[in-house]
Amino acid sequence: MMLEDLYRLLRSGHIQAQGVVDTMTQPIVVLDQNLCVSTANNAFLRTFQVERDDVFGRPFFELGNGQWDIPELRELIANVVPKAHAVVGYEVKHEFANIGERTFLVDARRLVHPDDNSTSMLVLFDDVTERQRRDLEKDMILSETRHRMRNLFAVVRSLAMRIKVDGLTAADYRDRFLSRLLGTLRAQEVAASSEAVDLETLALQAVGETAVAQLTCVGPTVVVAGSRIVSLSMIFHELATNSTKYGALSVPDGKVYAHWSLEPAPDGTSQVRYEWREEGGPMVSPPQHRGFGSELIGRMAAHLGGSVELSYHPHGLAVVLVFPSASA
Repeated sequence: MMLEDLYRLLRSGHIQAQGVVDTMTQPIVVLDQNLCVSTANNAFLRTFQVERDDVFGRPFFELGNGQWDIPELRELIANVVPKAHAVVGYEVKHEFANIGERTFLVDARRLVHPDDNSTSMLVLFDDVTERQRRDLEKDMILSETRHRMRNLFAVVRSLAMRIKVDGLTAADYRDRFLSRLLGTLRAQEVAASSEAVDLETLALQAVGETAVAQLTCVGPTVVVAGSRIVSLSMIFHELATNSTKYGALSVPDGKVYAHWSLEPAPDGTSQVRYEWREEGGPMVSPPQHRGFGSELIGRMAAHLGGSVELSYHPHGLAVVLVFPSASA
């Protein structure tokens, strides 16, 4: 029921004013010419957790702990009856007695009588606390989504620009780009779905179900914080992708051993030493130039505040990744 509807009902002489006011689900008070409460409906008493005797006959601006005693609101309400003005949607955010911090929108209009000489006014309170909270959450979600989309676009653009095209066919470029993009998206999904994840879980996810039997993981429990999940996931995915194409995971009998430990860092803190070692795959020779994969691993390691060393032994690739445990 809108405020205008209530006014029309109050103009009908066969309807009792108190009954109409009590029918309203929103808190309402009727003020007399001295701005004292002459009527308060049940919704008002329930909302503010007060008894009728606590408000009846009391000045409006003295109710509760003085939540309505605001100079601007005083001035607005003072003009409602003599100047036939209206207060619409005046926001009051306050630590209310009994109910805590809430936000109300206040509407006030002169109570209409047939002879047009009413000295009373109707004041309605709309609790918008939860509505504003939901709107704030929605705005935060939209802002975070835009932020993530910008970051993801930057990553995709970087992937596209950094893949060397010399000697590649269009199909080769497509396959390399999509493979690395898939790894990035998987890392983003893991980071978005959890605030933290175990280091072993990241290593297993990077290899995938088809090759997980060829991977042996040994090491203590190391929990990786959400801010570092993407970087480590991209490193592990690059190692797994390279091994699947050229290394131990490219043949059924190939093996990959992932071992990590916690050790003292030079500055006295703790660091993680992660070793990736391949065996049983095709013969390995050092690359003639530093490829995008090696560059990506190096940049991600630096982002973690650590370092990485890649050794191309004939029997298989060996990688040592060191990063501060505080980053994990």
